[in-house]
Amino acid sequence: MNIVQKVSRFLNPPTPKNYYLFQVKCKRCGEVIEGRMNVANDPSLEYEGETPVYTCRKVLIGSGHCYQQVEVSLKFNANHKLLDRQIIGGEFFE
Repeated sequence: MNIVQKVSRFLNPPTPKNYYLFQVKCKRCGEVIEGRMNVANDPSLEYEGETPVYTCRKVLIGSGHCYQQVEVSLKFNANHKLLDRQIIGGEFFE
């Protein structure tokens, strides 16, 4: 790999395709906060009966003057398809 390729790779890093991106809106101040979850590393394996389910919990805090925590719980199947999502302290912003 030559120096041009190294610099180009540094300036334009590859975008991982295994992230689940979402946005939430804080109930207190209305700030829209972006969140992401790495579907390969973040979820924990649990079982609902005999069915494997991957769950992940994220706590997001905005960058403005309001430091209200917004808690997001996500549930995925084995193929990383979203099954359920819940939120405390905000609402999902589509």
